[in-house]
Amino acid sequence: MAANRVGRRQGRGGSPGRSPAARRPQPPARSPGLQRRPARVTVKYNRRELQRRLDTEQWIDGRLEELYRGREGEMPDEVNIDDLLELETDEERAQKLQGILRSCTADTEDFIRELLTQLKGLPKQQVLQRPSPEDPNPPPP
Repeated sequence: MAANRVGRRQGRGGSPGRSPAARRPQPPARSPGLQRRPARVTVKYNRRELQRRLDTEQWIDGRLEELYRGREGEMPDEVNIDDLLELETDEERAQKLQGILRSCTADTEDFIRELLTQLKGLPKQQVLQRPSPEDPNPPPP
């Protein structure tokens, strides 16, 4: 910080013919039609969304381990969040979860209720894929 103050003091006297603006590095020239996008905002938004999704997935894993303690072999391979988000209503989601958890002998009502609450506002993950040249019907954007 002190170096910055010293540099400013020295710059005030300045050398003749050179303004302080002339000493600053100039940004690279861009074509007049191009504008820089606010990439940081997009990255933060996606990171927050992804973190929320990861937290939900970890919560599901932890709760499944509690529900199936001692019977890990009966635990479902996965609870696909996107499959649940594709369903229209919470009732359909609850029915699907009850089907997935049918082998569980523990009470799953609280788990299902809490999961449905966590799914509210969670967007479906969109997988970015490059369409193959042979595919005449690429997936919609």
